[in-house]
Amino acid sequence: MARLWEADPSALFVKRLGKSAAELGHSEDEEECPDIWQLDNGDTAVIGRDLTSVYASRLPTGVSIGPGERLVVIPGNMLSAAKVDIPDA
Repeated sequence: MARLWEADPSALFVKRLGKSAAELGHSEDEEECPDIWQLDNGDTAVIGRDLTSVYASRLPTGVSIGPGERLVVIPGNMLSAAKVDIPDA
């Protein structure tokens, strides 16, 4: 069965959404930094801590993590800072 949406691995990073982890006080270097980026095809890339195995057994009803998917967590203020760069639907 074909998926209704598939990530395009050829999409390129266009711009950071919000502020960098360093600007928000979540990183002192560039080795381990959560981030949110807009891709050139309009999709969004999120870099965060992989907590898939931690949350897998306690997902809310109707929520699932499919094959090839990972649950990542980023700091709350990072998403709030990105709000100004995220267009309304």
